[in-house]
Amino acid sequence: MEPQPTAALETVFRLESPRVIAGVARLVRDVGIAEELTQDALVAALEQWPRDGVPDNPGAWLMATARRRAVDLIRRRETYARKLAEIGRDLPAAAPPPEEPADPEDIDDDLLRLVFTACHPVLSAEARIALTLRLLGGLTTPEIARACLVPEPTVAQRIVRAKRTLARKNIDFEVPYGPDRAARLGSVLEVIYLIFNEGYAATAGDDWLRPALCEDALRLARVLSALMPKEPEVHGLTALLEFQASRTAARTGPDGEPVLLEDQNRHRWNRLLIARGITALDHAHATTGSGAPGPYVLQAAIAACHATAHTYQETDWPRIATLYGLLAARTPSPVVELNRAVAVSMAEGPAPALALVDALAAEPALRDYHLLPSVRGDLLARLGRTAEARAEFERAASLTRNARERALLLDRAREATG
Repeated sequence: MEPQPTAALETVFRLESPRVIAGVARLVRDVGIAEELTQDALVAALEQWPRDGVPDNPGAWLMATARRRAVDLIRRRETYARKLAEIGRDLPAAAPPPEEPADPEDIDDDLLRLVFTACHPVLSAEARIALTLRLLGGLTTPEIARACLVPEPTVAQRIVRAKRTLARKNIDFEVPYGPDRAARLGSVLEVIYLIFNEGYAATAGDDWLRPALCEDALRLARVLSALMPKEPEVHGLTALLEFQASRTAARTGPDGEPVLLEDQNRHRWNRLLIARGITALDHAHATTGSGAPGPYVLQAAIAACHATAHTYQETDWPRIATLYGLLAARTPSPVVELNRAVAVSMAEGPAPALALVDALAAEPALRDYHLLPSVRGDLLARLGRTAEARAEFERAASLTRNARERALLLDRAREATG
């Protein structure tokens, strides 16, 4: 058996499974069953692709196979007779689902429907995040655990229970309207943000970036901005992702190795995305009015400081430190405090920043968070405490699951005593 079809399948399934799950869920109205049918399509591909070769459009092949199985399931269940009548008894394998009644607020986007369904208020906030990262982001349980800073068994239980709850409550696969939509918005934004972050700096694997996740998250944020033009946090998140995505081309070297912010070639930053980010941030400020800016608007303002600086040295670090202070007051978090410490180190020097970092050492959420020793190592190196810096970089390397990031941290450990 040639390894190429299997390797191609792994790549395609990682990228396409969210779309397949979303498309099938629109037929069967059950995200748990949709995920199972998508897995069935994967098994079929494992059986056929090595024998017959990779199809010209592998994503469409997976979608058609999963939909065929969904239609077969519906036909086998008498209780689905009404749905069967809607989709037709002679539905071709790759035919689209039936059109739904037109609505001025309707969004023809199954992925967005999947996000709002997974963020239903019958689920806990933690379960909403875990389930949507699994279904929409295509993340594994260990990756979700890493992103959420919780143990893997906890994440696995959340996902299983969430799917059971949605099925038991017979939750509609839909984008809600009115007050229901506003109530679920916070969870939706958080999920989109986490999906983007996983694509922007992958928690595990051989690749530093997973651009498809970034693209999906950014697309969903833009759709939300058009849908909810008066929500400042929606515009704030969109602006943040536009700014972050603008750096993608400069964040890796020729061999895929990470390039730190201070070493990036800013001529490779995407000026169109930066301009879009500025526009979205302006919309966020305009809709905020005299109220206090929300966390995504504050983060977007921080990202704008980086995006508009022509060089690393010209970055307005005092303003960034101030914005992180506001963010910490609005949404207290050890990760926000760690980021504030980095900004303080650039604005005031490494010594006061090290005191802030050391105060976070006992935080349970940061116990296995590799960026804590990474930041501490950088501060120690700048203070000339090279032996301690090396130990911190080596500890950070032992904690990360991303091969590219581990190599970078080990290089920094060698440089610290070089």
